[in-house]
Amino acid sequence: MQDEYRTVARAGVHETEINRSRFLCSLAPAATEEEAQAFVAAVRREHADATHNCYAYVIGADASVQKASDDGEPGGTAGVPMLQMLTRRDMRYVVAVVTRYYGGVKLGAGGLIRAYGGVVGEALDALGTLTRRRFRIAVVTVDHQRAGKIENDLRSTGREVRDVRYGERVEIEIGLPDADVPSFRAWLADATAGTAGFTPGGEAYGDA
Repeated sequence: MQDEYRTVARAGVHETEINRSRFLCSLAPAATEEEAQAFVAAVRREHADATHNCYAYVIGADASVQKASDDGEPGGTAGVPMLQMLTRRDMRYVVAVVTRYYGGVKLGAGGLIRAYGGVVGEALDALGTLTRRRFRIAVVTVDHQRAGKIENDLRSTGREVRDVRYGERVEIEIGLPDADVPSFRAWLADATAGTAGFTPGGEAYGDA
């Protein structure tokens, strides 16, 4: 798995005009290819009267799914430069649709490539990006007397507390980088006089 990846901070639209053509870049996070395709379909419905609705998306922390469409523009002049901009910026789990309303002036192949790639870059700058880092999910098990202090200590030191479950003992689910596991175990043993349990689990991504 990748240690980290970047994605768009929020969904939104950025518009620019190039030689009288309007270019609207709609960006959104997408957890799956199905979500990306649904977003493309929604934008196409909204702008059914547009000259073109070209798209590109990258799904997977390792960019395992990459798709692009020129939607009628000359081959390789729209979807590919959009996709290249996303991958150049290390963007993942993101979908971009560039809607073009033709303004009467032809841009030529080079102009189209610059326009479609450029408006995606501008949209990323305008909407902002997030870095998400790989974490190890682990469960800390402590007695009820120590649970409150341990939970507070975890939060105050910036640890990601994902869940707290109360039973005979208290289970606190956390996320931490793999590299921090040894030092965290030592801290936990010291903080609880060796009475806490620590059970490492799977992996997930969280905000860096």
